[in-house]
Amino acid sequence: MVIRTVLTALTALTLTAPSGFLAPIEWGGGPLTVDALPSVVYTAHRGGALEVPENSMSGLAAAYERGTAQVIDFDTRILRDGTLVVMHDATLDRTTYETGPVRDLDSASWQDVLVRPGMELPGFWSPERPPTVAEVLDRFGGRIMLMLEAKDPQSLKRLATLIRSRGLTRSVFVNSNDPAVAQRAHQMGLLAQLWRSKTQMRADRPEHWASYVDVLDVDYKARDSDLIRAVNSGIPRVWAHTVTTAKQRDRALRLGCNGIITDAPGLLSRTPIDASATAALRTRRGAA
Repeated sequence: MVIRTVLTALTALTLTAPSGFLAPIEWGGGPLTVDALPSVVYTAHRGGALEVPENSMSGLAAAYERGTAQVIDFDTRILRDGTLVVMHDATLDRTTYETGPVRDLDSASWQDVLVRPGMELPGFWSPERPPTVAEVLDRFGGRIMLMLEAKDPQSLKRLATLIRSRGLTRSVFVNSNDPAVAQRAHQMGLLAQLWRSKTQMRADRPEHWASYVDVLDVDYKARDSDLIRAVNSGIPRVWAHTVTTAKQRDRALRLGCNGIITDAPGLLSRTPIDASATAALRTRRGAA
């Protein structure tokens, strides 16, 4: 359930769906798939972690309802009994009222965990249990594109089962930092996403992954030459992470990225793209 949020005049704008290519995509007669995405995509990273409690059901629901992104991202961990849950860190310490490894819990003890909303977030948010992966897929699957990062690579088979059983193989990106995991995801019939740090990108040859990576998720802090090499790799979608300002976004778009992964989708959606980045987008669309 979305927690009713009292917003300041500044943050109230995040509730307004933007116009043009950022407008939310509607779910028609069947599940929304990757083929329906626009030429430039916004992804709400962990739901938009500067605007909502990260990886919480209320935060993911707010990201969906606000319409400021076409993809919602969340992280997955596996409990000791095999239950897949939504959590970024390997421990509970940073984002909940509990401590200790996530892996030590089972599905019963997971019911007692509560997300601790950050005091710096706009609005008022109540503590809530972090969702399971099945709950997120059931609530949003097919209504908006989802991106999940498999923090525990051994969970990939279970994730594939959850995604396949709901008919969402073309509606969910499965993300990892490991090319071997991305290749396994592709072999399982999933949409494979591979993220890389600015340090990794210095030595990467992303053209080697073009046959099995659907989204290359690149660090916006990388050198211009490394970003351009990624854009020219033959991988169809090159999205920059984790962007928080319009300046960072505009540079990534100007260099050829066709997606932005952001902790602040509301802020970026209401901030116009600068003229040079807009011109680069128009040139690429014309060439296509």
